[in-house]
Formats: sequence, C-alpha cells, structure tokens
Amino acid sequence: MNHGVALPLDQPETTIRAAGGALVRRSVLSSGVRILSEAVPGARSATVGFWVAAGSRDEQPAGPAEGGRPATPSNFGSTHFLEHLLFKGTRSRSALDIAVSFDSVGGEHNALTAKEYTCYYAKVQDRDLPMAVEVIGDMVTSSLLDPDEFETERGVILEELAMADDDPADVASERLFESVFGDHPLGRPIGGSPQTIGEATRDAVWAHYRAAYSPRDLVVSVAGAVEHESLVALLERVLSSDGWDLSVPAAPVARRVGLEAHYERGSALSIVHRPTEQANILIGFPGLAAADDRRMTMGVLNSILGGGMSSRLFQEIREKRGLAYSVYSFAPSYSDAGIFGLFAASTPAKAGTVAELLVSEFHRLAEEGVSEDEIGRARGQLSGAAALALEDSDTRMSRLGRAELTFGEFVDLDESLRRLARVGAEDVQALAADLARGPSSISAVGAVDASTFAGIAEIESAPTV
Repeated sequence: MNHGVALPLDQPETTIRAAGGALVRRSVLSSGVRILSEAVPGARSATVGFWVAAGSRDEQPAGPAEGGRPATPSNFGSTHFLEHLLFKGTRSRSALDIAVSFDSVGGEHNALTAKEYTCYYAKVQDRDLPMAVEVIGDMVTSSLLDPDEFETERGVILEELAMADDDPADVASERLFESVFGDHPLGRPIGGSPQTIGEATRDAVWAHYRAAYSPRDLVVSVAGAVEHESLVALLERVLSSDGWDLSVPAAPVARRVGLEAHYERGSALSIVHRPTEQANILIGFPGLAAADDRRMTMGVLNSILGGGMSSRLFQEIREKRGLAYSVYSFAPSYSDAGIFGLFAASTPAKAGTVAELLVSEFHRLAEEGVSEDEIGRARGQLSGAAALALEDSDTRMSRLGRAELTFGEFVDLDESLRRLARVGAEDVQALAADLARGPSSISAVGAVDASTFAGIAEIESAPTV
C-alpha cells in the first residue's frame, strides 16, 4: 500500500492489503451500518468496537418556550449518562449477565465517551468474538434504561464528577477547553456538570438514545483474529434480532470533516485558586482539525517541543532548571478544530517562571526553527511508537474506527511513515509560527492568582474567566 485509501460512504465494499500482511475489509450495509475488519496473521485474540457517531458536542442546549409549548431543558451530559446506562441491562440480559459474559472468559470490556463519538469495546479470545459482538450489539440496540438504575447511576456519575473535580489537572484541562473554545460545543465538559446530571431526566436520556443510536450512526470495527464475511453475517443477525430494522435503506450519517469551526475567543486567563502543593498550568492555542494536511507536521512539532525526555520543554524546564517534574506538550484534534497545548506542574512560587518558559520556548522554536537532528529524533520517536502500538489489536481497532468516523481514509503504517519522512524543518517552523500567532489561553489550578502570570505579554490584558 503506497497511499491512503479513501472510504466513500456510498461504496458498499472495500478491500485493502495493509502493511505486515494484514487484510482490511469494509462493508457498508444498505441500512447505513459500516463494518470494518483487520485480519492480523497469527492473532489469537480480537478487539471489537461499536462506535456511535454522537459525542458530547452533539448535545443540545435548553430551548425557549414557544407557541404555548414549555421550554425544553438541555441534555448536556446525556451522552456520558447513556454510556453508563447501557451496561445496566437490556431486554434479554441483566447488568450481571453482561459482566459475567466477559469475566467468565477472561475478556475485557469497557466504553468511552468522547466529544465526537461514543465507543463500546471488548477484547477476547478469537473463539469468544461472537459472544462479544452479541452482547455489545444487544446493549447498543436494546438497553432498557430502567428508571431505578437511572437514579442509581446518577449517583455514580456525580461521584465520578466529584472525583475529577478533586484532580487539579482535570480541572485545569476542562477550564482550558472552555477558554479556548468559548461557547462552542467543544468547550463543554464531556461528562456534564453536577447541575446538568442532577437535572437530567430519564425521558431526555431515552430520547437521546433513540435519536442517536441507529443503523446509520453505527460503525463496528474489529481487529485481530476475524473473518470478515462471518462478522458481517453475525452483525446482520444480531442487530436485527436485537431490535433494529436493517431492511430500511439509509445512508450513513455524514462525516464532520470539512466543517468550519465557528468560535471566536481572544486570549483568556482562567484561575481556580486552591491551597495545593503544586500549581497545574496549561497554556493553549487554537490547533489543527483532525483532517488537516499538516497533522503529521503537528506530530513532529509536538515531539520536538514536549513529546519526551529529550524534548525542549523537558530539557529546559526540568533537566536544566529543576522547576517541574511533569512537563509536556499535547495536540488533541477534532473534526473542525483542535488545541495545541503546553503543560507543567510546579510549586506556586515557581509557577510564573514556568509559564513564561513554556511560552518562550515555544516562541523560540517558532522564530528560530528546529535542527535536522531534532527532526530525525522526532521521526524515530513517532515511527517507533506507531509500530509498537500496532502490536496491540486495541490500537488497530481504534485506527479503523477513527478512519471511518473522522478521516474518511485508511492509512497503514507504511504510508504513515512515508508521510512522516516528507516533513521537513521548514514545515515544522511554519506551523509553529502559525500557531504562535493565535490567541493564547492560560488555565491554572493552585495557590496562584492573575499576578502570577503578569510576565506573559499575550495575556496581560486578557479577561479572567
């Protein structure tokens, strides 16, 4: 394979010979369900993921009262609430039945809610793959959302939110997203808030379930020991018998790629004052969308600036100056937007100096560029990490799901390495300069205040949020 392979939504079948002898197959059913498999030679296990194209950004704000109709409440937090509830029982399985199905075969199962999707997944021996498909298929199509379980799980989620609120890094991260994205849906917390979870109703979450969980919204990806025709036949049986009508033709839900990010926010400073031993500091800039052609360049930039122990931030702030233990950069991306972020945790007395160094090192890279040695190390780090990750069927399953949901293109390891090899020093500097020109936001949690960051020119006049 010497190029990426497009995944058109109207193409019923696709076959790809991938790196290492893996065979990737894709089927788009007439109902809109998309099924992808990657058969890995010699594998004795498989990972399956059921991906629903609905995340926290798809939740709706409260609607006004109109024409004698009452105002509609927001359903913020309902995506995460629903993820919890799908493990609590279906028409044919109790919560215990679901747990026993996997525990009794040594399997792993879990779920995650993200800003743009929800994924239910399991890893099992090859012989147990049909069971995993049947159980998760039942959960996705036929969950009860029992009212008693609803109230129990409300308490569990409130405890989960309280636990996250006790973690300064989590709080700083949530505040950074709010600062960078403002009122854009990407700025909202994935799990909702204590208020929205406390106000959530079973009817609202049920309505979200019925609207968002349909054949056209579903992607199923499997990697490892899998035979594609058998998988397709199994899914057609499971999804039909568990409650969906697959005989109704429907086009898969459109991908978000190509959307423009509609949000406007200047520089902002967000501080949560807490008497902690360390201050958690995050500095964020508008980043790249997931399908941006420069995303490989972003990977190289991230590696050089803060991607490991040899990175500039780690060497300058930790190794040379001893100002922080944890320091790195990060670059999450979404369909229409992203963040480029810098993180460090230090004692409050050093927080201002550390924040200034984070910004100055980034600006120095943007102004002076990077060396060929740094480019070589970054390529080596990224290529090695990519190859090692593919030893795990979980990573391969996730790669398939993201390729289908977000990118509309499958890229194997060999093609990824070719794209990586084309990234040069001038590309990295140009991207860094572009990002550095954007508005910067600071989020900090700890025994600090606005004066701590007075030395950073970009936020001298920024509002405190």
